[in-house]
Amino acid sequence: FLILVVTCAEISIVLTYFQLCYEDHYWWWRSFLYSGSSGLYFFLYAIYYFATSMAMHSVASIVLYFSYMAMVSYMLFVVTGTVGFLSTFVFVRYIYAALKVD
Repeated sequence: FLILVVTCAEISIVLTYFQLCYEDHYWWWRSFLYSGSSGLYFFLYAIYYFATSMAMHSVASIVLYFSYMAMVSYMLFVVTGTVGFLSTFVFVRYIYAALKVD
């Protein structure tokens, strides 16, 4: 879990830094989406795993599987997005606090 948190924070900070270098200051939601997209990857992998390895034949089992995977993917999206946003927020505050305005 620690590797996931550190990776999400680093990716979000680096991509936001590139965005700020291009003078695009609308980084708030993008920093959330950069690292939150791991939840989308998790759900797409759940679909792939279902198609290749699962042997479910009941409609109720399939609906239950996809509803649980959707909930877990959404929770992962929110958690990793929050980690990315908070780490980027601290980074941006740090780099703009270092500027000296005359």
